[in-house]
Amino acid sequence: MLLLTVVYEGERDLISDLNEIKQCFKKKNMILGISESITGSTHFIKVFCSEDEYNDRISNIFNLYMANILYKIAIYEFYDKEMLNFLNDTYFFLKSDELRDVEILSMKVLKGEEGIIDDSGVYCMNRKNNIIDKVIKCIEENNEININGFITFRMKELREDIEAIIDKVVEKYMVEKEYSEFIKLLKYFVEIQESKIDIINIVIDSKGKYAIKDKDGREFLKEFLNELSSEKISENNIEDLIISGLITNSPRKINIHGAKYCGNKEVLDTISNVFTDRVNFCSECELCKVPAEKVKI
Repeated sequence: MLLLTVVYEGERDLISDLNEIKQCFKKKNMILGISESITGSTHFIKVFCSEDEYNDRISNIFNLYMANILYKIAIYEFYDKEMLNFLNDTYFFLKSDELRDVEILSMKVLKGEEGIIDDSGVYCMNRKNNIIDKVIKCIEENNEININGFITFRMKELREDIEAIIDKVVEKYMVEKEYSEFIKLLKYFVEIQESKIDIINIVIDSKGKYAIKDKDGREFLKEFLNELSSEKISENNIEDLIISGLITNSPRKINIHGAKYCGNKEVLDTISNVFTDRVNFCSECELCKVPAEKVKI
C-alpha cells in the first residue's frame, strides 16, 4: 500500500530521515518499504506498507513523522534565506552580538532543543504544533508531495508561525537581559555600602508567609525596614520590601529558612543572585520549624 510519494530536486539527505521513520515503525512491529528512483536531478521516493497492516492509525502516525521532517526542512529554509533579514528588519535596535544570540536561541527553540519550562516555552510549542498541523493537512491533500513546491508555495503559510516563535524568543531574551542588568545594578549598590546588619533571618512558613528575625531569632521586621517605614506592609508588597530592606542594610549573612514553602521562587533567585555567597539556605534549625501562626508579615 502506497503511503506517500516524495519528489524533490537537487541534493537532500531525505533517505536517512525516512530510514529513521522506518526504524520507528519497526519497533512497533510494523514494516515500511522505501524505494527511490532518479530522473535527471529529480528524485522520486515512494513509501509503502503492507496492505494487511494498513489502517488510518498507521497513516496518521506516518503523516506525523513526515510532517516533522518537512517542518525541519522548512525551518532550515527560513534560516538560510530569511532569518537574517527578518532579524535585521524587525530588531534593528539590537546590537550585532545580541542579534547573533537571538539567532542561536531561535534555532534552538525551533529545533526543539529548549525544554518547556515556562509560559514562553508553552507558547512556542503551541506555535510549532500549529505548523505541524498545517504540514499534515498538506500531506493529506494527496499521496504525493513535491518538497521544492512545498517550500515555494507553502512557506508563506508557515512563516507567520515561525516569526511568532522568534518574536517570543526575542521577548524572553530582552526580559532576561533587563533582569540581568537590574541584578548587576543591585549588586553594585550592595558592594559599595557598609553592612548595617551582621545576620538576618528570613523565615517562610508552611503557608508561604514571611517573617524577619535577628541573629537571636527575635522579630526584627520593623527595625529591618526602618528606612522604608513610610511603606505600608502587606502581603502584596512584603517581598519587594524585603528585597529593598536587604539592599539598604546589606547584611553580611542572610539565612533563608523554609525556602520550599516560598510561593515566588523569583524572589529567592533575586536574593541569591544579588548577595551570592552571603546567602545560606537552611532547612533544619528551630526557625525552620516555626508554626505558621507564629510567622508574621
